[in-house]
Amino acid sequence: MGRIFVSAGHGGLDNGGWDPGTIAGGTTEAQQTILLRDVIVPELRSRGFEVLSVPDTLSLEQTIIWINSRARRGDVALEIHADSSSNPATRGATAYYIAGNAERKKHGDMLLLALIRRLPQLPSRGSKPDTATGVGHLTFCRQVAIPSLLLEVGFLSNPDDRALILNRRRDMALGIVDGLEAWSREVTGTAPSVEQSHPVINIRINGQDYGEQGILINNNAFIPIDLIDRLGVDLSQRPQTRLVQYRGVVYAKAIELRDFTINVGWDNPSRTVVLRSITQICPGMFDRIVGHGNTSEVQLIMFLKANNENALAEFPDLPKLYREEATVEGMNYDIAFCQMCLATNFLRFGGDVKPAQNNFADLGAVGGGAQGATFPSAQMGVRAHIQHLKAYANLEPLVQDVVDPRFRFVTRGIAPLVDQLSGRWSSDLDYGKKILAILRRLYESADLI
Repeated sequence: MGRIFVSAGHGGLDNGGWDPGTIAGGTTEAQQTILLRDVIVPELRSRGFEVLSVPDTLSLEQTIIWINSRARRGDVALEIHADSSSNPATRGATAYYIAGNAERKKHGDMLLLALIRRLPQLPSRGSKPDTATGVGHLTFCRQVAIPSLLLEVGFLSNPDDRALILNRRRDMALGIVDGLEAWSREVTGTAPSVEQSHPVINIRINGQDYGEQGILINNNAFIPIDLIDRLGVDLSQRPQTRLVQYRGVVYAKAIELRDFTINVGWDNPSRTVVLRSITQICPGMFDRIVGHGNTSEVQLIMFLKANNENALAEFPDLPKLYREEATVEGMNYDIAFCQMCLATNFLRFGGDVKPAQNNFADLGAVGGGAQGATFPSAQMGVRAHIQHLKAYANLEPLVQDVVDPRFRFVTRGIAPLVDQLSGRWSSDLDYGKKILAILRRLYESADLI
C-alpha cells in the first residue's frame, strides 16, 4: 500500500514570513486548512494508511523538498487550500492537476466525487489543469515527484462555503479521506514495479517525428534535455524545473516548455507528445507593453465568450475598442485586453467597481474614491486604461487628449514589461504573472503559439 502525503496550504512560511493566505469571515486559510488536515490524517491512519503530514513550519519550496526526499513509487500527495474571490457569490470545490495529464484529471475527479458525496451542499467546480489558475501553473502540481493534486475545498469569501468549512469540517474531511483512499489504491494497483522501466513515448515537433523518444513518469511526458537545448530553451531561467536522469539521459517535463511560448499537446492513440515551436510571436516581445497586438477582433471575441458566454451582452464593442485605442497609442492591445479580463473577471465584475463605471482596469479616482474612477462611455474607459498603460510603459507623449485621471501621478516609463506592473498597478506581487497567464491562454486559443 502506498503512503499519502498531506500538506495544509499556507500553513507554513512563504516570502520569509508567516503566510495566512486568504483572510475572510474572521478566519484565515491557514487556520482552516490546518484544522481540516488534522482531521484527515488520523482518519487515514485509522483505515490502515501510512500518512506523512508536512510540517507547518516549511515554505512551499521546502515542502516540495521535504516530500521529494521521502517519496517512493506508489505514494501520492495532496495539498489543501481554501479559495477566495472578489465576487462573494462564487463558490465550490476545485481539484487542480498538472496540465496535460489525463490520468491525474481522473484522480482529481475521483477526489471531488468522494467529497461531494459526503457533503452534497458543496458545489463541485470540477478538475482543472494548473494552467487555468491565475499565474498559469502550480508549483505543487509541477514539482512534486509523485502523483500530486491541489484541492481548493471552497471559497472563504462565500458565506455558504465558509459555513461548510467551519461547521461541517468532519464531513468534509471524511469525503477527502474517501477520495484519497480510492486514489491511493488505484495508483498502488497500477504503478509499475521498481524493476520495470518507464514507458516510452514518441515525440513530434512541428509536424515531424523526432528521432529520440521520451518517457512517461507518473503519466507526465518527459523529453530529453538535448531536444530542449535545440529548441533554444534555457531551463536555467527556471531553476525549480525537475530534471530526471534515466539510463544515462537527462529528461525534463515537457509541460515546462509551455512557459517558453512552445505549444505542448498529447496524442493518446499514438502515445506522442506533440510540440510546436514555430510561433508568430517573437518570444522576446511577449511581455513588452509597447508594441502591437497579434490577435484579430474575432479571436478576442471568441476568447472572451469562451470564458464568459455573457461577456459581450453589455459591452459588445469592447474587443474592437481595445484594438483601436491601443493601436493609436502604440500599446499592445492583447496585453491590455488580458489585463481587462483579469481586472473584471472576464467582464463579470463582482468587486467594488460596477459595470456602469466603464472602468475596465481598476483605475483609481483622484481623491481616493473607494470605488475607483468612472467614465462616461466604454470607449473613454478603454482610452483611460490604454493611457495609464502608456504612462508606465514609455516616455512618449499621448496622441489623444488625456482622460486617465491618474496619468500625471505615474513615474513615466518605469514598467515597460508586464511583470513590472506587479506592486505598482496592483499590490498583488503576482499581478504581472496573472496577466501573462491569460495572454498565453489567449494566444493558444488563437493558435498563435
